[in-house]
Parts: sequence; structure tokens; C-alpha cells
Amino acid sequence: MERTGIAVARELEKQYRMSEQTENFHDEIQTCLRILKEGGVIVYPTDTIWGIGCDATNEKAVERIYQIKKRVESKSLIVLLDDATKLNRYVRDLPEVAWDLLDNSDNPITIVYSGVLNLAKNVLAADGTAGIRVTKDLFCKQLIHKFGKPIVSTSANISGKHFDGRFESIESEVLDASDYVVGVHRNRPIGKPSTIIRLESGGKFEIIRP
Repeated sequence: MERTGIAVARELEKQYRMSEQTENFHDEIQTCLRILKEGGVIVYPTDTIWGIGCDATNEKAVERIYQIKKRVESKSLIVLLDDATKLNRYVRDLPEVAWDLLDNSDNPITIVYSGVLNLAKNVLAADGTAGIRVTKDLFCKQLIHKFGKPIVSTSANISGKHFDGRFESIESEVLDASDYVVGVHRNRPIGKPSTIIRLESGGKFEIIRP
């Protein structure tokens, strides 16, 4: 029988907590912080798949991610936050329905907001929207909290090439072009891809990916 999203989340949470006792999270996070503050790019485990990340407010760093992925800048990038209370810093006139969506989602949820501010311009789509996800992953939450700013989260692959989300599937070209590759959680189970929802005016929303 297929496991529910809640069961998978609990299993991942248990594994993360166990790994914290055996893996050097502190050193990994400190190294990532240094790279991010220098405008660098990291390859890291997210709450869904292995991704490429950088300071989401640094246009030059974001540009490097597009270059590594060989992806056109007209396609927006997902951004991770550690705490939902920080959404007001990056979304003008945050709709009330956003809180309902976040509170009632068992799986990772990425919400595409309009009126986005205080992020690098090349993170945004042509219409000024951006997908933002409040992560529940312990490593990501600690990293973003200590960094004090949101970070980019996009799949660690060349654009258009198949990628199953596992560390083992990341091409050497991507690893070599990045400034740091996180050493923890390389063998962890892959989480379910995030649900993507676009918020529209008047509290309406559209489910882009269930």
C-alpha cells in the first residue's frame, strides 16, 4: 500500500534527527554560509530533491545558476524560506488564503506569488511572480535561518535533462561548476516533489502541480 505524504514526512524527519547525531551539521552549515555570503553557489539537499542554491537576493549569484544549468533567465526559480512569518518581507499584500494553504498542506508546497519584492530580479518570472516555499527540512531551515535571507532552490541538473532528484544522479559538470557540495544526506530517500499553486487576485488559486 502506498504510504501517505504524512508517513513519508515523518520517516524523513526521523532520519534527519538521527543523522544530526552522527553527521557534522555545524561545519557543513558554516561552510555553506561562507559560500553564500561570498556570492557562491552550493549543491545541497532540500526538502524535496537535491538542488542548486545561492543567495536569492544576489543577481550575480543567480546568474551563475542559470549558467550552470544552461537555462534561459526567462524561467523563474523557486526560493526557500525557513519561516512563514517572513513571507511579508518578500510578498506585497500577502493574500490571507496563503496561510490556509500553508497550514493545510502535509507535503511541501510552493506558492507562486505576485507582487514579489526584495529578491533578485532574475529570480522572478517575466510577470513579476515568484515561487516561494517555506521548507520544513532541518538542514535547510538552519541554513536559511543563520543566513538571514532566502536561498534559491532549483534542481541540480542541466536544464532539460532527466534528473530523479538523487545525489548520485547529479552530473559531474554541475558538481564541478559549483563552489561547494554539501556532504550530508547524500544517501537519504528522495521526498515527494512539492505541490505548486499559483495565487490569483481575489483569493482564487490555481493548482499547477498536484
